[in-house]
Amino acid sequence: MGNTWVVIPLFNEETVIADVVSHVRTVFPFVVCIDDGSSDNSVSEAKRAGAVVIQHPINLGQGAALQTGFDFALSDSMMTEVITFDADGQHSLDDAFGMLELLRARKLDVVIGSRFLDSRTQLGFAKRLVLKMAALFTRLTSGMSLTDAHNGLRVINRDTLKRFRLRQNRMAHASEIVDIFSELKLEWAEYPTHIVYSEYSKAKGQSLLNSVNILVELLFK
Repeated sequence: MGNTWVVIPLFNEETVIADVVSHVRTVFPFVVCIDDGSSDNSVSEAKRAGAVVIQHPINLGQGAALQTGFDFALSDSMMTEVITFDADGQHSLDDAFGMLELLRARKLDVVIGSRFLDSRTQLGFAKRLVLKMAALFTRLTSGMSLTDAHNGLRVINRDTLKRFRLRQNRMAHASEIVDIFSELKLEWAEYPTHIVYSEYSKAKGQSLLNSVNILVELLFK
């Protein structure tokens, strides 16, 4: 069936990245971490767990890290899909596998995770409102009727990956990805995902303030 590469942007996650990579590799052996200028031991921990690691000399942002990971995955002639996966442990490996199965079974171009298709993900009122507003904004600008425009768990096939390049380096890249998907008129589906908001992941950027920052970047990108 080819190689599925899991692409993990990485920035100062030394306490969790080895566990995340080890867990992912129980299902998906091909993992590439793009270290985006970490100042801790993230690189050595990711390598210890068996990931390929590519390093940015300075912090460029998650969008830039994803594009570097996509370029690397495309260099593998056997690569058939990539899965984008967060480094802080908030994504479910079972969801990722289910998304890949759906993409292959229905011969889709992309499958996008959504926190709003079931009740597993626990969200506060304010965060839920901001994410719903972001989804509405993206729906209006892209025409894609997504319920969750800023879910970082995605499966993208090789042909699609070859056809686009991210230019938004930071958080607005998520909406840029949706815009590109819309422009390419892809076959797509959403899939219910469970996002785990631990105290650690909140401290690493999953706060309400970060959601507000996403809206600001959308408006001024």
